[in-house]
Amino acid sequence: MNLAKLIRPELIRMELRTVQPPEPEEPYDRERFVWSIKEAAISELAEMVADTGRVGSLKRLRTDLLNREKKATTGLSHGVAMPHVRTREAREFLMAFGRSTPGLEFGCLDGGRAHLFFVLIAPPYDDILYLRIYRQMAEAFGFRDAAHIFMGASGPGEIIRALKSL
Repeated sequence: MNLAKLIRPELIRMELRTVQPPEPEEPYDRERFVWSIKEAAISELAEMVADTGRVGSLKRLRTDLLNREKKATTGLSHGVAMPHVRTREAREFLMAFGRSTPGLEFGCLDGGRAHLFFVLIAPPYDDILYLRIYRQMAEAFGFRDAAHIFMGASGPGEIIRALKSL
């Protein structure tokens, strides 16, 4: 499937506004620290999607994404995170992209920071497309080193071209 057909330039943010705060020097709860970063990043990504007018409530979308994240991390490996959810707030399948050059602690499976964020949002009845796209992207970033292409992209057009190659 050509993933480039599923994303629009307004759903691509070349640099997320979410920045990772420095880790506290005194003893702290690392899980809570990572969760606060996840909340900020997911909130920014949800707002970006909601700004298109193609979802219902931003508040409920954010809550649905965070509840999904509580079940298991969507931080994969090789610097990729793929927050995803099936929700009643989605009127259609939506895909968004955000990049964080310095990276964010996101509970990635390999212990590294997430630099590339691919958000997948689908209506609750759209299982086939949702699962096919998730699998295709997970395989591309799990078995091939596609992340460097997205890190080197200079604009939304290059992101869209890179998605064509997955």
